[in-house]
Amino acid sequence: MPLSLYVDGPRWRDHLTATVAAQPGLVPVAKGNGYGFTVGRLARRAEWLRVPVIAVGTYREVAEVERRFSGDILVLEPWRPFFTDVPYGERVIHTVGRADDIQALAARTVRPRVVLEALTSMRRHGLPQTELADLSWLAVNGRAAPGVRLEGQALHLPLGTGHIAEVERWLATVPARRWFVSHLGADELTELRGRHPDIEFRPRVGTALWLGDRSALSARATVVDAHAVRRGDRVGYRQRAVTREGSLLVVAGGTGHGIALEAPTAAASTRQRAVALARGGLDAVGRALSPYVVDGKQRWFVEPPHMQVSMVFVPAGAAVPDIGDEVDVHVRFTTTHFDQVVIS
Repeated sequence: MPLSLYVDGPRWRDHLTATVAAQPGLVPVAKGNGYGFTVGRLARRAEWLRVPVIAVGTYREVAEVERRFSGDILVLEPWRPFFTDVPYGERVIHTVGRADDIQALAARTVRPRVVLEALTSMRRHGLPQTELADLSWLAVNGRAAPGVRLEGQALHLPLGTGHIAEVERWLATVPARRWFVSHLGADELTELRGRHPDIEFRPRVGTALWLGDRSALSARATVVDAHAVRRGDRVGYRQRAVTREGSLLVVAGGTGHGIALEAPTAAASTRQRAVALARGGLDAVGRALSPYVVDGKQRWFVEPPHMQVSMVFVPAGAAVPDIGDEVDVHVRFTTTHFDQVVIS
């Protein structure tokens, strides 16, 4: 009883090749659930794209990638001396965000390859501007930690636009010829490359690459069971009473797949705040709209999803699918684990 991701292969592949061609030096990012595809599948696709470098989120993801991708592997999480089972192979590029970690990393293996990360306005990981400038100057002059090979510097920027001024501040003080950058838009990259033709910008791209053409992707769930119900019938683990006549559908996909598990909303606009408040009020009375679409409408959960399946209510008068049919599901690909991925 699969929850499935269907991919229009020709359209998706055209999008991937066009994106790579439009962004020189692009570094595909494959991390977490692999944007719904799995990390291993994205590694094979990166090999097909003939890119020299792929980025992964954690050291644990390296093993899944290195069997399927022949190029270099940039690890995005910053190296720490208390990490265990770190792969120190020749193809692995480590991210370093603290000055003390440079010497500590050099003591663990022979001349590790490193990227020095800047502490941008994200305030997540990285070296402050003066420290990064000092270390980069030493590297340029051959006097940085002698046991490491500097592959470049990195800027992990917030989402959105308007990054030019922040990038320019780093470029003005840090002597670096290669920058790995995240969340710079195409127009921003074009402008920066025009201003600084002597600097190599390597955009690290995940969502815009793998999920950039949403029309090529569709998620569907198998109908596992269906039962006619009447007003007052009690159903599910919590034996809630059905409020009107209709059908109870048991469909593939539950908490084990990531169904109905949501990250906190950013709620940046007034409308988004209103929607969040409305959802909170519905949750308080035990009602939640499911991501499952039946007869053209999203249907309500009967109760919170189970581990592998969900129960949704379809009111009388709506077309009820047969057992074994599939229904559309509106999900976030970055948080959903599919039972199968079908690429045409």
